[in-house]
Amino acid sequence: MGDPAPAAPPLPAGALCDEIQSRALKLLTTREHSRLELARKLRQRGYPAPEVETVLDALVANDLLSEERLIAAYVAERLSKGFGPVRIRFELREKGLSDEQIQPYLDLEEETLVEYLSLAYRKRFGDEPIDDRHEWAKRSRFLEYRGFPSHLIARFLASVQSPQ
Repeated sequence: MGDPAPAAPPLPAGALCDEIQSRALKLLTTREHSRLELARKLRQRGYPAPEVETVLDALVANDLLSEERLIAAYVAERLSKGFGPVRIRFELREKGLSDEQIQPYLDLEEETLVEYLSLAYRKRFGDEPIDDRHEWAKRSRFLEYRGFPSHLIARFLASVQSPQ
């Protein structure tokens, strides 16, 4: 039998740390945050960086701050809203997350990505066929802006283009 897992360290004590912790937990109740986002928000409120980092270390150790939960929830939400992996990766990088953290959540089958692309496309353009190059370019730009890979966009648009 192995030793029991060590207990998570207690959250830091002290009036300032209590105040920082309270603010951090309040922010975390509205949505998941990355460590970088939470640190920025707390420092913007004037809290000193060393105490912020101490509180954040304790929140991570107690699994109250989890970048994995953030990534999983964010990817699922953005995919369901019609955004592709290129844009989602960019947005998560902006939150201070690394490609190594993000990649496992964006390793989607090409067929799954085409389904998300198709849903975004149909929501915006319906089943109206593409009749000219101008319209094809417009729809392609829309899907690129949404963050879908260009090779999937070209293949998909070729499948919905009117026969000429």
